[in-house]
Amino acid sequence: MKKLIFSIMISVFACVAVLAQEQKAVPFNGVVADILGQPLKGAKVWVVDPNYYTTTDKKGKFGLTNVQPTDTLHVKYKKQLYLIPVDTMKSVRVRLGDELKYEVRQDEELVNTGFGFVKRRESCNSSTGISGEVLVRTGRIDLMEALQGLVPGLTIINGKAVIRGLATIYGSSDPIYIVDGVEVESLSYVNVYSVDRVEVLKDANMYGVKGANGAILVTTKRGRSKM
Repeated sequence: MKKLIFSIMISVFACVAVLAQEQKAVPFNGVVADILGQPLKGAKVWVVDPNYYTTTDKKGKFGLTNVQPTDTLHVKYKKQLYLIPVDTMKSVRVRLGDELKYEVRQDEELVNTGFGFVKRRESCNSSTGISGEVLVRTGRIDLMEALQGLVPGLTIINGKAVIRGLATIYGSSDPIYIVDGVEVESLSYVNVYSVDRVEVLKDANMYGVKGANGAILVTTKRGRSKM
């Protein structure tokens, strides 16, 4: 009986180890440029759900994790949507052309970069990205009310967001609010119809002490056009 129990325990531990290995995040890096090779900032990149995405930085770089060989990258830039099969590649360097044509290749340098390009905007356990279209479908005009119920763990108390719980060592539960790159006191003046996307960050240590309770980053349609 003891041997049987021991064998079962070993099997269970082995299964857990396999699952843990499968769930381990694997970086997938990329660069998006125009047909002349000039980097494109603000291109939206996702795999399955367009409401959970990453965006390219000023050098055209983006990072994802756990992209499967059979996945298709969706790259949206200026209302044009390019569908790019991963086709077992471990990174991509893309040049976007006219009429949805593109050039793509794997770049070993990007593969070796690891998690260097994986940004906070990527959808993961500590970050949630929501498009303006989804917010409008809630039927709410107030942005904070629209966000409630869409972001796991987010609650609204007296018009203020609570992302990481009420009790913190910093004496406040308020996250930092950023609208089009500018810190603001609240989001009460933001209408959902003016929003391009919202990113809710549970881990916002890039903002120092102010980001200890997370951050809500809002990009308006007007701000998006300036990117």
